[in-house]
Amino acid sequence: MDYMIRATAAQGQIRAFAANTRELVETARKAHNTSPVATAALGRLLTAGAMMGSMMKGEEDLLTIKIQGDGPIEGLTVTADSKGNVKGYAHNPVVILPANSQGKLDVGGALGVGVLSVIQDIGLKEPYVGQTILVTGEIAEDLTYYYATSEQTPSSVALGVLMNKDNTVKQAGGFILQLMPGAAEGMIENLEEKLKHLPSVTTLLDQGMTPESILERLLGDLELEITDKLETRFFCNCDKKRVEKALISIGREELKSMIDDNKPVEINCHFCNHNYTFSVQELEELMEKTIR
Repeated sequence: MDYMIRATAAQGQIRAFAANTRELVETARKAHNTSPVATAALGRLLTAGAMMGSMMKGEEDLLTIKIQGDGPIEGLTVTADSKGNVKGYAHNPVVILPANSQGKLDVGGALGVGVLSVIQDIGLKEPYVGQTILVTGEIAEDLTYYYATSEQTPSSVALGVLMNKDNTVKQAGGFILQLMPGAAEGMIENLEEKLKHLPSVTTLLDQGMTPESILERLLGDLELEITDKLETRFFCNCDKKRVEKALISIGREELKSMIDDNKPVEINCHFCNHNYTFSVQELEELMEKTIR
């Protein structure tokens, strides 16, 4: 079971999140039939989305993270709620690229130069939107930069996806550490030193470490207190009723031209890649429901 934990340390000077997301990322890979580099990119952002979503307070709150880049993957979109549900897609899921100079999947090369946007819909009139440039396109560093510049919260974000030889997902997960205002200098230096020598998240997960033991390794000497454990999963809330509403909203003229084609129409959900088919008769019934 995929899950994440939330924790505090150093008497509230640090808040921390850690997750293992192998099943979640593998579900996304199957749904979108993503190439290895697209799986890695989408998997990292889904993992971040799950943890960042859990930072929101309200039952109905929604977080969307969008990356738009000039690289061949073009972009990623991920949406998460506060309860550990997350969904998302890569704009070009089949992109193939050679490995980068470290011999790793070249997520930065796939995304290229671009913009990261974080949209928080927390029940206010307008959603809160924060934007930064992509610093590396490797996603974790970009989110670290986003927190520093848009939310003035010094953070350390680590995300990783490790693939099997058959291109299924072997390991996936990540952590986010955030310093609260007034964190002591000495403690920050100690933490920076530890982070410098920490192996990658996927190495730790592959060694059998759990989200708890990863945070224990980083914050165990700082009175780590785990406050919450939350199941996380790839979940799309689309259904035929929602798609019907969307079709009704496009208006009579559009529906009429679909009906005039006299062929069933297939509507695809970007987030989970599920197709919904509407017969001509169903389209005619929907047209009756539109405002004349």
